[in-house]
Amino acid sequence: MHEKKEDTEKEVSKKALSISIKRIDLPITGMSCAACASKVERSISSVKGVSKVNVNLASSKASVEYEPSHTDAESIKNAVRHAGYGVQEEPDDGEKDVQDDHTKKFNRLRTKLSAGVFLALVIFLGSSPKLFPWLPSFMSNVFFLWVLATPVQFWIGWPFYASAWKALKHKSADMNTLIAVGSSAAYMYSAAAALFPSFFASGGITPHVYFDTSSMIIVIITLGRMLEARAKKRTSEAVRKLMRLKPKIARVIRDGKMLDIAVGQVRVGDVIQIRPGERIPVDGIVTKGASYVDESMITGESMPVVKKEGDEVIGATMNKTGSFLFKAARVGRETALAQIIKMVEQAQGSKAPIQRLADIVAGYFVVIVISIAVVTFAAWFVFGPKPALTLAVLNFVAVMIIACPCAMGLATPTAIMVGTGKGAENGILIKGGETLENAYKINTLIFDKTGTITKGLPEVTDVIPKHPYTEERLLFYAGSAELNSEHPLGEAVIKGAKNRKISLREPDKFQAFEAQGIKAEVEGKEVLLGTQDFMEKNRMTLGELKDKAEALALEGKTPVFAAVDRKAAGLISVVDPLKSDAAWSVEKLRKMGMEVVMLTGDNKRTANAVAGKAGIKKVLSEVRPEDKLEAVKALQREGKKVAMVGDGINDAPALAQADIGIAIGSGTDVAKEASDITLISGELKGVVSAVELSRKTVKTIKQNLFWAFFYNSVGIPIAAGVLYPFFGILLNPIIAAAAMAFSSVSVVLNSLRLKRA
Repeated sequence: MHEKKEDTEKEVSKKALSISIKRIDLPITGMSCAACASKVERSISSVKGVSKVNVNLASSKASVEYEPSHTDAESIKNAVRHAGYGVQEEPDDGEKDVQDDHTKKFNRLRTKLSAGVFLALVIFLGSSPKLFPWLPSFMSNVFFLWVLATPVQFWIGWPFYASAWKALKHKSADMNTLIAVGSSAAYMYSAAAALFPSFFASGGITPHVYFDTSSMIIVIITLGRMLEARAKKRTSEAVRKLMRLKPKIARVIRDGKMLDIAVGQVRVGDVIQIRPGERIPVDGIVTKGASYVDESMITGESMPVVKKEGDEVIGATMNKTGSFLFKAARVGRETALAQIIKMVEQAQGSKAPIQRLADIVAGYFVVIVISIAVVTFAAWFVFGPKPALTLAVLNFVAVMIIACPCAMGLATPTAIMVGTGKGAENGILIKGGETLENAYKINTLIFDKTGTITKGLPEVTDVIPKHPYTEERLLFYAGSAELNSEHPLGEAVIKGAKNRKISLREPDKFQAFEAQGIKAEVEGKEVLLGTQDFMEKNRMTLGELKDKAEALALEGKTPVFAAVDRKAAGLISVVDPLKSDAAWSVEKLRKMGMEVVMLTGDNKRTANAVAGKAGIKKVLSEVRPEDKLEAVKALQREGKKVAMVGDGINDAPALAQADIGIAIGSGTDVAKEASDITLISGELKGVVSAVELSRKTVKTIKQNLFWAFFYNSVGIPIAAGVLYPFFGILLNPIIAAAAMAFSSVSVVLNSLRLKRA
């Protein structure tokens, strides 16, 4: 049975090793297809000291992990340049440049396309005089068509030539090579036919020109790339939305003066004023005032959260009503928003294992296609019907043009970019493509109880006084006695009293008995609070309170007995309530075919009561924190793919051991190293959303890869003329160009459907 990690010690040593590993993300320029990405990846991988590299065609980025003792960033950049591609330099001031490269590229392509469409349309009309006899005769003149086709070929099509030349200088070939050679073959053949018609006629060949073919190929492929750039822009929309939330100005109080400064100049410890309707510039702690803050951009929750003195606020969240002051705690790259952006970008730059086959194919694809095109030309020239040369050229061009590895290169990264971005918008941070693919295979979900299925904040549910005490008087004595206690149950009793607006008194004496109870003196009276054993040891007569306590325990509640001046005064029950969405989430997961397990250190009776309310059938109770790791391993030994859901701190070993670790996070703690997925809002419906998102993303990747491989495996033989002997069908190079452009755009558009998931 394969296990994700053998033991905690290995995980610790792995993380210790990772401390010496650095990571950089390099924006790569000049990549246009999967073969390009594969070549850049191979070049970077050859650098000594590089341990891991992912080159993402969709985002045009390379994510590289390396050992600084063996190499550096400049050596990695040189490897990219040696492969024939560029590295775009970014400012290192902690502030991201939000300029959208895809938008710039889209605008450039749109300008060229406008001119190209006009010229290609005129060429097409002039090349079809029989279809359009009303056109003036000069439009059909081959030299007129040649003049119009030349700017299309060498101005609009210049990027194909430039990239092909770069690849040739580095003794390689890419998609641009196919387009440049294919369209040039049609253009040069037509130019030769225009200049030397008698030479062709002497060989029995009618000197046709195909300037419309070469022009339409360039224009259609340019259209495809423009649509691709536009679609790519939408795949990274989640990160851009997060970046745009960052305010530019902060109102800081320094030396008693109110100053408006750039957010980048805010220092830790600065006191900042926030007014209604303003975004909070950095993370901090409220020092004065109160307000409601909309944290939906971080947590995915639509309801505003009340913030008062001592509460944390998160940068880029929106203040709704009141004004307050807060002290800056995290600025720049340390803020929750910066961490989220970093995690999403890293996830979007990652690669799923399912992409490996496409990477292997892409590495050899262009060379194979050129070989097939040459064989196609030779076969048609030697064995084809007349005009053999013309048919050989046209089929050669069709093979070169239809063979598009772009769809293969975009199949996985576009789906991952959209999937992880969609998750971020809903408060689900996913570490990357491997996580998405592994989550797709999960069939068993383990939930820790406290703080995961339950709120982790005990509450008073029942107050049962014994005559002559009332509920208020019982809570007064109990709450006052607990004022010096640090126990969670004591805090719940105090909160229960304050919620009922009961004024408490500081106890004159206080003594705690570990795991049993407390003894205190309140207004001259001795107050005891604790378990049944504690009361009986102190010779308290509990009577019918014991039966009531037993009934409460069966409901999963914790009974706390109270006595005043050596006489039983009543019973208070405390419970850590289920999260509001716990039962719904468990039911949904079970309908999705998941086995749901609850893990807790509570006794069996309490554990079963809580699990019953949540709808969980399988319970592992009385499990010590150090035994949670073994509980995960035991399920994995049964052949199950396990996801562990915990708080990300106490459950770190179990989260690391699980096939997928899901941490219940918070807005300011978003980088749980032991987990693969972090749910910022802490709501369990995020687990359901994460599983659903992984399934939809992997399904989309499989669809993309199927159509990419299917397109090439069917399209190339048809372009080579395999149907001609049977049906007399040949593929027009213009149709081949349209099919090539459509294949890439269709893959991106299919991935974008995840935005509506």
